[in-house]
Amino acid sequence: MISKSRNYDSTRGTRRTLLRRMLAIPAALALAHVSLPALADSANSTGLAVTDSTVTVGILHSITGTMAISETGSVQAEKLAIDQINAMGGVLGRQIVYTQEDGASDWPTFAEKAKKLLVRDKVAAVFGCWTSASRKAVLPVFEQYNGMLYYPTFYEGLEQSPNVIYTGQEATQQILEGLDWADDAKDAKKYFLLGSDYIWPRTSNKIARKHIESVLGDKVVGEEYYPLGHTQFNSVINKIKLKKPDVVFISVVGGSNVAFYKQLKAAGIDMTKEKPLFLTISVTEDEILGIGGENIDGIYASMKYFQSLPNANNEAFVKAFKAKYGDDIVIGDVTQAAYLGPWLWKAAVEKAGSFDIDKVRAASPDIELTTAPEGYVRIHDNHHLWSKTRIGHAQLDGQYKVVYESSELIEPNPFPEGY
Repeated sequence: MISKSRNYDSTRGTRRTLLRRMLAIPAALALAHVSLPALADSANSTGLAVTDSTVTVGILHSITGTMAISETGSVQAEKLAIDQINAMGGVLGRQIVYTQEDGASDWPTFAEKAKKLLVRDKVAAVFGCWTSASRKAVLPVFEQYNGMLYYPTFYEGLEQSPNVIYTGQEATQQILEGLDWADDAKDAKKYFLLGSDYIWPRTSNKIARKHIESVLGDKVVGEEYYPLGHTQFNSVINKIKLKKPDVVFISVVGGSNVAFYKQLKAAGIDMTKEKPLFLTISVTEDEILGIGGENIDGIYASMKYFQSLPNANNEAFVKAFKAKYGDDIVIGDVTQAAYLGPWLWKAAVEKAGSFDIDKVRAASPDIELTTAPEGYVRIHDNHHLWSKTRIGHAQLDGQYKVVYESSELIEPNPFPEGY
């Protein structure tokens, strides 16, 4: 655990006590050990797409456009979870069927497809979105029509909706923990912030800058943004060389990552030398598959999950994923968080004894999964997950080697004081 005192999280000192309390809660709601109450007679009279034998859910991700490189894994994970749940008997005695829509890397399209899923298809839940822009686009739709979205991506925080369960990390869990590691473990003092030009990178870097300057007492020497799909990074690479930061903190997303890291290598920057150190919060194993391990060897990533995690839960998950999608498939942080969505929804439905949205929402806090691939997770009252943060070091084979792990679960705090 980082020993340096941090003033951004007043609850951090109580984490150990809170963790002990959590672990005292029976794990009755673990993935394969959820107790089923008697089936509610009204389960198929909620106005949702529920019959005596099936329940319909929605999957909403980009399978085309610049974000497809990142979102394809989420679709695969959600389908795997649904298959496994169905093999166990389904939810409240019903098999899950899904309706899939393509957000096409376009935010208005996401909103349009979300409305279709909720209003026309009357799905019981939606597993979807990746970027914060797509989530912000669909949020008014879910709140207006009272749907439930299970959102898998690490994001900037500063949001808490009764209609969303956030299965990825928020800023205090991913961004601040990662910056603390760079300051403590690598003695970083100068940072260059680089991101794609939309809400998540800009808000994340606003939080990062505040933390770097006000908490760590360090300096930001540059900050640049480029449009989604951008492929020409030579100018910013020259700026990085000129500014000589200790850390380049990166939130570039989608297909732009392929161009950026290949151009870094072509510019003669050896990322294994850590001069500067490249720390990403957006490149998972899914993106490395497109970038190429040889083009990204040596960078670091701050996330809660890496495919290489050595635990029995993850080994079973990776084995099942590869059995379904092939030995060459890789699994990244958001893919794993997407996999949690159907399981958390199943647990909440069975705790509520109903598919009714309001009852599922009320049942969600304190749902825990002891068999999540990342390890133990639990839904907080604020609809985010308690989770650990890890730092991975990219290897030539496209996998990350875990070099740091928070000693305790980090309480989600989407509205940190001072940010």
